[in-house]
Amino acid sequence: MNLRRISALLLRYLLLYRQSWTRVMEIFFWPVMDLLVWGFLTNYLINVGAGHVPALVTFLIGSMIFWDLLYRAQQGVTISFLEDVWARNLLNIFVAPVTITEFLVATFALGIIKVLVNGLVLAALAWALYAFNVFQLGFTLIPFVLSLMLMGWAMGMATVALIMRWGHAAEALAWGIPFLVQPLSAVFYPVNVLPAWLQPVAWAMPCTYVFEGMREALRTGQAPWEMFWWSLGLNIVYLAAAAVFFRHLFGIVRARGLLGKLGAE
Repeated sequence: MNLRRISALLLRYLLLYRQSWTRVMEIFFWPVMDLLVWGFLTNYLINVGAGHVPALVTFLIGSMIFWDLLYRAQQGVTISFLEDVWARNLLNIFVAPVTITEFLVATFALGIIKVLVNGLVLAALAWALYAFNVFQLGFTLIPFVLSLMLMGWAMGMATVALIMRWGHAAEALAWGIPFLVQPLSAVFYPVNVLPAWLQPVAWAMPCTYVFEGMREALRTGQAPWEMFWWSLGLNIVYLAAAAVFFRHLFGIVRARGLLGKLGAE
């Protein structure tokens, strides 16, 4: 890998945001709207419960923030790829001496930047509007967020591979795949709420351990490290599987000349 080429790709993606306020708004608009909805819902449930509503209700805000971090990591990969497709720049990227690994690493780096910016903005708003301090998790927050980013990258690679293989018809997957995972990931509720036959599926997802671990840390004040290690182990498997899947479909796309067709349409 060449760090200069990775830096150049990353700079190219960042410059797109400097030149378009609509792209900047897209980063913040939906997360802020979700935070307002879940925050007001939490306040409503607390008021209706007249103090008898369990403290777990407040976990909705933390879950929403953590979910958005996962979503932004996935979007950093998929939207960067789609930006090149929409600008008909895809062929220029791969004609240049840029390897597919360098391209993916640049999109991973963009995802990290998006996660950091979104996370800080949402954390500040949650504290200002609802007195919810996500940083009460302390340094425990860092490895759990890292685990969410790893799963986001794995989903991003798989999504990009599908779009390359099936073209514009599959572009909706860039936004759809995360929300196919969300109901099974115990984002806003514990795993035991799910039907018994779905619970093994939930526990097979790395992010489930993060959300369950977040709730346990907020409830007990202690870091559930066993949850983190399970999440990390599964993420390693998912990343390896996504990389193999990506390489397989990329080989098919290159052999059939589909990349040129996608980049020219």
